[in-house]
Amino acid sequence: MPELPEVESIRRQLEPELTGRTVVSAWTDPLPSVPRQFARVADAVGHRILAVGRRGKFMICPLDGGLELILHLGMTGSLRFDVQDAYVRARLGLDDGRTLVYRDVRRFGRVAVVDAGDYSGIPTLATLGPEPLSEDFDPEGFAAALAHTSAPIKAYLLSQRPVAGVGNIYADEALWLARIHPASRRIGRARARTLHGAIRAVLAAALEREGTTFRDYRMVNGESGRNAAFLFAYGRAGAPCPRCGTAMRRTLIAGRGTTYCPRCQR
Repeated sequence: MPELPEVESIRRQLEPELTGRTVVSAWTDPLPSVPRQFARVADAVGHRILAVGRRGKFMICPLDGGLELILHLGMTGSLRFDVQDAYVRARLGLDDGRTLVYRDVRRFGRVAVVDAGDYSGIPTLATLGPEPLSEDFDPEGFAAALAHTSAPIKAYLLSQRPVAGVGNIYADEALWLARIHPASRRIGRARARTLHGAIRAVLAAALEREGTTFRDYRMVNGESGRNAAFLFAYGRAGAPCPRCGTAMRRTLIAGRGTTYCPRCQR
């Protein structure tokens, strides 16, 4: 699933292409896989895109007239210009003659138009924690958030409440770097500060490499991210821990495959 580094890489490519363009047509899959997957997309027609922003894994494009275009890539979504295949789920025609195409193999993403700031129909967006690479994500606030939950730490990270944009890949990476077992339910202040730094470090490094591509993730220009070769934990079950050499193990936490070192992360 595209996480913060992947979505931000896509946003950076889309911003100069979409800013200032007017939406002149809209089409969405007539058989959406989930309710409100393509809510009010036709409302974008006739409106100018003012910017391309991001919150967590969501792209938010303010439109003139007090609307926002929301884009979420789900697990396998991508955004390209002027492509056509069996996996296209939505199209937005632009006033320069191009078409922004949303394609999604597994159909878990979202393209929607909302009144600016009204995320009541998108609960995950409405309850996002702070941006991890911003000053709003401070160590003490993060430690306080962790102190008020008894959920396994990885499950809590995946909820997006303590910090936005961290998914399965970068939760495994940050927990390995911080030497914290992903099923830990009690994280003291010192370990919370260490995890805070680890989250920022792994996300910044992945963003510099434009994200992690295994199969589906591609940027707008069709290129892959370069971070997969630099992962220490995610997907490496059975391989030696890069730090101590112990065989990495795989378990399930919050329904997601989770890789950790049984020696380093106790």
